[in-house]
Amino acid sequence: MPNRLDELKKKVKALIPKNVKVKDVDIEGPVVVIYVENPQEFAESGDIIKMLAKDLRKRITVRPDPKSLKPPEEAKEIIKQIVPEDAKITNFFFDEENGEVIIEAEKPGVVIGKQGSTLREIMKAVGWSPKPVRTPPIKSKTIEDIRNYLLSVKEERRKILRRIGERIHRGCLYEDKWVRVTFLGGSREVGRSCYLLQTPESRIMIDCGVNVSNIQTSPYLYVPEVQPLDMIDAVVITHAHLDHCGLVPYLYRYGYKGPIYLTAPTRDLMVLLQKDFIEVAEREGIKPPYGSRDIREALKHTITLDYGVVTDISPDVRLTFYNAGHILGSAIAHFHVGEGLYNIAFTGDFKFERTRLFDKAATNFPRLEALVMEATYGGSQDIQPSRKEAEERLIAVINETIKRGGKVLIPTFAVGRSQEVMIVLEEAIREKKLEKEITVYLDGMIHEATAIHTAYPEYLNSYLRDLIFHQGLNPFISDSFVNVDSQSKREEVINDQSPAVILATSGMLNGGPVMEYFRYLAEDEKNTIVFVGYQAEGTLGRRIQKGWKEVPFTVDGRREVVKVNMQVETVDGFSGHSDRRQLMGYIKALSSKPEKVVTIHGEESKCVDLASSIYKAYRIETRAPYNLETIRFI
Repeated sequence: MPNRLDELKKKVKALIPKNVKVKDVDIEGPVVVIYVENPQEFAESGDIIKMLAKDLRKRITVRPDPKSLKPPEEAKEIIKQIVPEDAKITNFFFDEENGEVIIEAEKPGVVIGKQGSTLREIMKAVGWSPKPVRTPPIKSKTIEDIRNYLLSVKEERRKILRRIGERIHRGCLYEDKWVRVTFLGGSREVGRSCYLLQTPESRIMIDCGVNVSNIQTSPYLYVPEVQPLDMIDAVVITHAHLDHCGLVPYLYRYGYKGPIYLTAPTRDLMVLLQKDFIEVAEREGIKPPYGSRDIREALKHTITLDYGVVTDISPDVRLTFYNAGHILGSAIAHFHVGEGLYNIAFTGDFKFERTRLFDKAATNFPRLEALVMEATYGGSQDIQPSRKEAEERLIAVINETIKRGGKVLIPTFAVGRSQEVMIVLEEAIREKKLEKEITVYLDGMIHEATAIHTAYPEYLNSYLRDLIFHQGLNPFISDSFVNVDSQSKREEVINDQSPAVILATSGMLNGGPVMEYFRYLAEDEKNTIVFVGYQAEGTLGRRIQKGWKEVPFTVDGRREVVKVNMQVETVDGFSGHSDRRQLMGYIKALSSKPEKVVTIHGEESKCVDLASSIYKAYRIETRAPYNLETIRFI
């Protein structure tokens, strides 16, 4: 490593203009970091970073020498004097790890100034590299807590990133060339998604989830390919749903010390959902597989990547994230193995259709020899109605319930489905598509998850961004939405005789506040329960969908039976998963046709059906592996 670092330092110093004073060159995680005493000179020297990145084939970042930075409190006052008042600065966050100051403002354009003039002035005056962002309309406690925590462990994180960097740049040892994937969970089933990508040099884990219908069922992490855990080079998380990330902190409890690669929204939502996961388990008398300390340990090792950024994550593997269209920050993980040897992508959960929140999943990859794709709705009969039909049906069901004087209970996932439904309901209320004005109650983590959505507008589709920023209409902050933040408020909602819509977690009725609403509303035939998301086998949601009329409940240690007299409706079309037509259409739309397609994340019949249909339609080699099976790709 010292020789490689010395070599990099020499190259960097040879390429940088003489007027830029380089203090040090280091490797932190996958990034080559250049510390300079006069960063403003570097900023004004054109496309040096692009030139360096191209020449070194590494990600490059420039940071000011920590000694050249003004103390945060002093820097704050200087920035306030430089930036015009009409920018309406609301907050500062000093990211010492990156030498950046995040400036939250209602008008970030004013902070930037004409052609970036104000940013350059700020950097010259305080040393910090300014990063203006729009003030989120809803404050997220999760994001604030994460920022503060990472700031509190900055020295430890620097050591962690240095160690990760040494591991990534350790050099290749073997001349053999092969790529294989071991399927550790989520194959011919939905839940506990976990896959191990291996080459002679690297072991990379893609996702590590729990089985939401039985949290005691975990991926096969004890098999020889995975042990010892600290021999894994990287964990890559496609998105924040628990069946893909719920067991990540467990890895750190049992010896993993490496990085987690994910998008920034996935990191924040992952922490939110993991904390809720252990709280719900403890409330229900189930021992969770890890604690909050393990969540913090995992957070310490996170490395966030934007879509489209190519990143070294091991000696012979580069990772690029692409939009998956499923939930906020969800990503298709594309791996480039060797110097052009092989390219394989894992879709995670994806939506090949533009939705109220996101653009459809990306299809344009430079090269793609193999694709590992979800098959949740891969059966030949799994055709969902259009989003327009789904929205009209939901509004009709709500109107029918309002006429009866009942309440509509929508069990929903805190992340993704909730925000989609919220946008539809806000528009229906605003455009008077509902019989009468009603209140929409949000219970569980929906309000906090929505706050995180407002913090990352760049991940939303262009229509929604335009609505929020240029038309001044943010559907997430409508007066029609009321956050239920206490037990007394919940009881008030249940006892109120007025018609209403209640969005509550969890989406499959396997815990969370929705259980209380269901228990009290189920026996009244005036009320309706509407399923808008996938209900896995073994969950209470699936049983009610199937027509169960009596449901056993445990309340304060006593067993009671709840009669289901309420109307039960399923409105397909809101799912964040692609239906059968979209799954087939995705293969057709790929810019680079794969030689192999592997179907996972679906019931057995659906994985097999989709694999067979892809082969018949496109003559591509397909597989629907079992858990514990290993497929060699080259």
